[in-house]
Amino acid sequence: MRPHLFSGLLVLLSILPWTAVALIGLGQQMYYPACGYACVNALSTFPLSCSTHDHHHAGGDDDSEMDMDMSSMVTTSPACRAGDRAYLTTLAWCMHTRCTDDAGAVPAWDLEKFWAEQATTDPAVAPEWTYGDALANVSDRPPTKEIADGDTLNATALVPEDAWTIQYGTMTTMEFVETMHERYGVAIVLVGFGTPILFTALRYLPYMNRLLDRLKPYAVYPAIWGGRQVRPLPYQLGNPPTVGQALYVTVLLVLNVVLTAVSYRSFQPSAWYADRYQEVMVWVMYRTGVLAFALLPLALLLAGRNNVLLWLSDWSHATYVLLHRWVARLFALQALLHSLLALVLYDRTGLYRGETTKPWWVWGAVATVAASVMLVASGLYVRRWSYEIFLVSHVLLAVFVIVGCWYHVELRFMRMFGYEQWYVSSLSLSLSLSLSPPSLPPLQAAQRIG
Repeated sequence: MRPHLFSGLLVLLSILPWTAVALIGLGQQMYYPACGYACVNALSTFPLSCSTHDHHHAGGDDDSEMDMDMSSMVTTSPACRAGDRAYLTTLAWCMHTRCTDDAGAVPAWDLEKFWAEQATTDPAVAPEWTYGDALANVSDRPPTKEIADGDTLNATALVPEDAWTIQYGTMTTMEFVETMHERYGVAIVLVGFGTPILFTALRYLPYMNRLLDRLKPYAVYPAIWGGRQVRPLPYQLGNPPTVGQALYVTVLLVLNVVLTAVSYRSFQPSAWYADRYQEVMVWVMYRTGVLAFALLPLALLLAGRNNVLLWLSDWSHATYVLLHRWVARLFALQALLHSLLALVLYDRTGLYRGETTKPWWVWGAVATVAASVMLVASGLYVRRWSYEIFLVSHVLLAVFVIVGCWYHVELRFMRMFGYEQWYVSSLSLSLSLSLSPPSLPPLQAAQRIG
């Protein structure tokens, strides 16, 4: 086995135990069973007999004013839910009627697993009864009346239809959109990683080698500006890509634009979002964030001198460095768009002041600012002025980007939805490249693109 591949595998194996979940829609489900989560969430607004009432005095000078200005906040602890039989039987009946219909029946063992982990809203607090026990206590006398808004749940009742439908629709919509986020991120990685391998493999098909050799002088080698790739663009804007390189960049650009704009759903009234505008803004904000996550490991891979694609394709290191710059620009643009959407959304919903001081927001801002600075500090004018300063600052800023992104999702989501998987890929690539030998000859040294 090649030394660089061996070191890369070691890094991957050392990091894999850190990851608790896979990507949503690709090994992980956000809300399964959604019918059960909808039952729990729909019941969460109703006080129980064991709920505590925290009274808050809103102001007043005498007892009569105190009575008028006294407000009450109801708190229901997981321990309270665990032992409240009215709650347990109501939840069990809701799950039985909503999750066992013929169209989408959930297996009994899945319902028991969900019950053990989510019935009390805290996996560490087990309910007094199992799902089967709770259902057995209500099956002989099923409830016939819905609990009304504001009532205390002190007997087995039906969960209100509207409340359950809103919760179910909100969660299934979010899971669909999140699944699209992750699948589109994987699609971008596969296209970015697979294109060089695909075009190299085409050379081994009958007659394709001769055809590609005839096309290269017209569709691959020429620069798109100025006739020569080594000649910089005006105002030191960089070197123009060849036609072949420009096609690769264009495919990724179009793919990012299209995948940012499609496959959204809206469900109103929503349990979480006030209107359709706010809901869709959240989806687009998450989509741009996930696509930025997907572009980060690809940008790091293309930058490496020990890039494994040099072994798997006949493209040159110079080509990959140029493509790295363009993929990194796409990453920065997606990150900027993600941050701007978050800024507008949180300001519109009145959460800006409270959220912007939290560590997860601060680290996200650090990553965005570092990526933005890299866009300017990586220009040809900086590299020509002092390549050493460019190189050191580039590495330092990249560290801030990776660390900032990691803590942004780690502190915000606590590994619930698998976003950290993208950064595990980024870190493993960075470490494997740094542990690899200093040189890595390509698979086909005699045939290079660009």
